[in-house]
Amino acid sequence: MRNSLLGALAALFLPVAGQACEAISYRGQGYVLCEATSADDLRIFQTGADGRTYGSFTRVNNALRDEGKRLGFAMNAGMYHPDRSPVGLMIEDGVTRKDLVVGPSEGNFGLEPNGVFCIGERFRVVETRAFAADPPSCRFATQSGPMLVIDGELHPRFLVNSDSRYIRNGVGVSGDGATAYFVISTDPVTFHEFGSLFRDALKVPDALFFDGSISRLHAPELGRDDIGFPLGPIVGTVVDR
Repeated sequence: MRNSLLGALAALFLPVAGQACEAISYRGQGYVLCEATSADDLRIFQTGADGRTYGSFTRVNNALRDEGKRLGFAMNAGMYHPDRSPVGLMIEDGVTRKDLVVGPSEGNFGLEPNGVFCIGERFRVVETRAFAADPPSCRFATQSGPMLVIDGELHPRFLVNSDSRYIRNGVGVSGDGATAYFVISTDPVTFHEFGSLFRDALKVPDALFFDGSISRLHAPELGRDDIGFPLGPIVGTVVDR
């Protein structure tokens, strides 16, 4: 991690050169922060060659073995229905698996504004209606919600004194689109606390919530390969075996 980022986080750890993921502490809460740059092979995984949803980090790794590759780090990347199909937009290697959902919806996804994480020539987090009005070119994309940070401001419905605490994960993108920051909490946190990390510590202009309570991380360098119920969309870096 860059020294300036570490200073801003006031993290209670020493950085390890070459690690994509680090355990950090911010305002008394624990998190894991993983960083991807435009030089990384970052992909979103939903449907395998057999037409089935991957559902787990293990199945993605098994599929990558044929390329002589493996996952670097990975996490769940957006909300999904009981059959693990994505709730909102899903673009996988240029193929649109599910169209953009605009307008009122249910649950956290429907806590508008929601948004899209797009992997193209650069990384982007785009509010859903702005995406619909001027869709960027995305090789991979996943829609989720709510937005955590919008143009440098927290989502207007986040409450400072909320008592809704969950393990949460999400993504924020640097202003130049060259870096994506993936964060999962290790402590149950509120939306306000989680969004504040992206806005005040990472200082990203836009950030998007992926999910809560089912949030899971694959980070071998940290000894983590979280298991649980089958997942929907998965985002991760691809590296040589």
